Amino acid sequence: MRIEQLQYVEAVARLGSFRRAAEELHLSQPALSETVRKLEHELGVALLDRTRSGARVSSAGRALYPQLLSVLEAVDDLRRAADQQATTSRMVRLGTVNAATHSLVTPAIRDFRETHATTQVEVIGAQEHEIHRAMREGTFDLGLVTYLDGDDLPPGFETTELLRGRAVACVLADSPLAQQAEVGVQDLLDHPLVVMRSGYLMHRFLHRLLEGRTPSFSYSTDGAEMGKLMVAEGLGITVLPDFSVADDPLEQRGVIAQRPLEGDHPAVLLGLQRRRGDAVPRPLRDLHASFVRRAQAYGAALA
Repeated sequence: MRIEQLQYVEAVARLGSFRRAAEELHLSQPALSETVRKLEHELGVALLDRTRSGARVSSAGRALYPQLLSVLEAVDDLRRAADQQATTSRMVRLGTVNAATHSLVTPAIRDFRETHATTQVEVIGAQEHEIHRAMREGTFDLGLVTYLDGDDLPPGFETTELLRGRAVACVLADSPLAQQAEVGVQDLLDHPLVVMRSGYLMHRFLHRLLEGRTPSFSYSTDGAEMGKLMVAEGLGITVLPDFSVADDPLEQRGVIAQRPLEGDHPAVLLGLQRRRGDAVPRPLRDLHASFVRRAQAYGAALA
């Protein structure tokens, strides 16, 4: 049993409709219905009566509904207490897949520190599924993740789109590939390739792009930062979102460069996520706002 399952039942009962509840919760109606059914199966009780005109608490569910509301109220009390403790401890934890570090993450944290000089910001690199697990457990306050245009976003999180970019080839600035207008799939296959480890978005992107074909030689690493360093050392080329290469010191110094990939590919998005329904202390709100402002400024500079 999960807290969000109880929240979903409460939303359906309050609004009298799976459709309206799905809209409020920013979920697909099938996903909402399936989650509620799993809870009903676990409890062995049909909590809701479903009709063509809507949904309401069932006769069996009415006996349990007060306890359900009591649990949600207790969770809210716990979160408020935790919020107060988080405010007192002055610590914000950000999980990141290490994307847009120099173009967005560092500037946003620097801006935040100007008004929250005593608030610690802990930045932890992790894969997307690790970030989501840590946010569900309350270990991370915010998660900075990448996803492809059209991907389904995980339920239970509020997602703010920060940047929308494209996948590019990151190459040595003095290499022949840097002289090309575009980098093709055959170029990737013919050169040593630095591949993000399984679990990162760009691993999935590259696997789809190569269609199962194997490059001449490949390395596997964690995150864009190590990938760029390996390119700078002449070990190979890699594929990253353009916002992870832009403004990087290695690019500014003329060590690495980015080149577009041939063909049409889905946009790569960078989103900032937090757990839906959580009480949000002021430091967390302000850090979130700092990311949004910096992303808007970055987008305007590129326009």
